[in-house]
Amino acid sequence: MPTVSAPDLRRHERFRSAMLPDARDLVVYVPPGYDESGARYPVLYLHDGQNVFEGGTAHVKGSYWRAGEAADDLTARGAIAPLIMVGIGHAGPRRIDEYTPTATRRQGGGKADAYGRMLIEEIKPFIDATYRTRPGPADTALGGSSLGGLVSLYLGLTRPDVFGRLAVLSPSVWWDRRVILRDVRSARPKPPLRIWLDMGTAEGRRAIENVRLLRNGLARAGWVEGDDLHYEEVDGAAHNEEAWAARFPRVLEWLLK
Repeated sequence: MPTVSAPDLRRHERFRSAMLPDARDLVVYVPPGYDESGARYPVLYLHDGQNVFEGGTAHVKGSYWRAGEAADDLTARGAIAPLIMVGIGHAGPRRIDEYTPTATRRQGGGKADAYGRMLIEEIKPFIDATYRTRPGPADTALGGSSLGGLVSLYLGLTRPDVFGRLAVLSPSVWWDRRVILRDVRSARPKPPLRIWLDMGTAEGRRAIENVRLLRNGLARAGWVEGDDLHYEEVDGAAHNEEAWAARFPRVLEWLLK
C-alpha cells in the first residue's frame, strides 16, 4: 500500500498578544503542494487549537479532530479546494473568559471582544503576512465546538466584515441565559454569513432544545436552511472530540462550497 504522508503542520509557539495576558501556540496546516504552488488560499481559524491537529496536545490524549487528515483527504479527492487552517491554542484556565461574550457572577467570562480583537488585529494580520492567504471575508472562516462554537457565532455576528463563514459545532447556547439568542435578534441588517450549526442527540435534552431555539432565531433573522444555513442534529453524537472529528469532513465540504 502507498505511504500516506502526515499533514503539513507549521508551528508558531507562544504567540504574544497586547490584548490578553496569555501566550498561546498557533498551529498552521498548509495544503499539499503549498510551497510549490504559488497560489493563495482561503483560511479557516479554529479555536481550542490543542484539540484540532495532534493527539499529543489534545485535552484527552489521542482524541482530536484529525482536521489535517480530513483536509488532505478531501483535497486529494477533489471534494474541496485546498485551504489553510489555523489552530489557536486556548488559554487554559482563562478559556471560559475568552470564549464568552458576557460576564456572569458565578462563572466569570466576558472577554470575547478582547479575544476577537487579538484574532482580528494580531493573529490574522500575522497569518496574512506569513502565508499566502486570500484575506477577504468570503475566504475567511471561523469555527469551534462548545464554547468555541459560541464565540465563533458571536464574532461572526459582530464582525462579518472579517469572517464570512462559520462552523458552529455543539454551541454553548446556555451561556448567560442564552444571551446569544439576543445577539442573533439584534443582528440587523442580516450579516452575509454562511453558517454550519449542529448538535449531537447524545448531548442532552436541554442542549437540543437550546440549539433548536438558536436555529429558529437564525431562521427568523433571515438565514435559510439549505442555502446559507446548515442545521443538523447528529444521531448518537456526544459532546467530545471524537464526535466532532467524525463530522468535521462534512463541515469542511459544506462550509467551503
